[in-house]
Amino acid sequence: MSLSRRHWFASIAATSAAAAQVSPTSSGHVNPRKVLLWESTRKEFREAIESGTLKAVIVPTGSTEQHNEHLAMINDTASVTLVAQQAALQLYPQVMVATPVAVGISPHWMDRKGTLTLKKETFLAVVHDICESLVTHGVKNILVLNGHGGNVLPLRDSVAGWRKEFSINIAANSYWNAYNREIINKYMESGVAPGHAAEFETSFAMAAFPERIHWENVDYAKAKPGLGIKDPKSAEQDEQFAKEAKLASTAKGEAMIDIAVKWTANRVRTLIQEGK
Repeated sequence: MSLSRRHWFASIAATSAAAAQVSPTSSGHVNPRKVLLWESTRKEFREAIESGTLKAVIVPTGSTEQHNEHLAMINDTASVTLVAQQAALQLYPQVMVATPVAVGISPHWMDRKGTLTLKKETFLAVVHDICESLVTHGVKNILVLNGHGGNVLPLRDSVAGWRKEFSINIAANSYWNAYNREIINKYMESGVAPGHAAEFETSFAMAAFPERIHWENVDYAKAKPGLGIKDPKSAEQDEQFAKEAKLASTAKGEAMIDIAVKWTANRVRTLIQEGK
């Protein structure tokens, strides 16, 4: 896409920034806020659903957790919401994005300071109730788009039950389902994606929201003795990912974002067709 990734997430984080941007669609140019449910008025949503124009909603799920010494803790949520928004813009006006679930299941990172976590039951209850709200309003197709590894299995194990309960077409995928081994090897020198705060996620942030990368005063070797990582294997991986983060580039991030956005748009398109 021609729109700079450096400004993508500004449209999600602030309405004023969104108003200054446009994104090309088949209908011309659209303010990116128009695909965000939480930026829409009740009139806009009501008319979209009652007219049959709105065919599907994406529910992003992420986390607020440690991302090594240099990435903001909102990284997973920011990344998945950006992919969801850009995919929805490709399908405008058929698709909207619900308010993201910004805290996920992250007990495995609780020995790293700053991580927030939900119990599995709490997380699933929140996602369930968001989907139930959408169903109540008449939404017939929902894609739960995930951006955090700890959420994967609980969502996978729950979606079939939700589909039966709600009697609608609902699916759950992680945006990195877009990447096969060939794609990862082509763009990631480390051969790892998504990894954790390493080459892939750092590249993504460089392309989409470089203001969330903070290399200043980061000295991993100096910080290492005080990190308090209990599991030796996890500590070793943490250091390896810190090294691999140095392989990141904006170009790699842009390529991987484009692939994820196109894959997500196609996934939602298929969901809509299946729901007819």
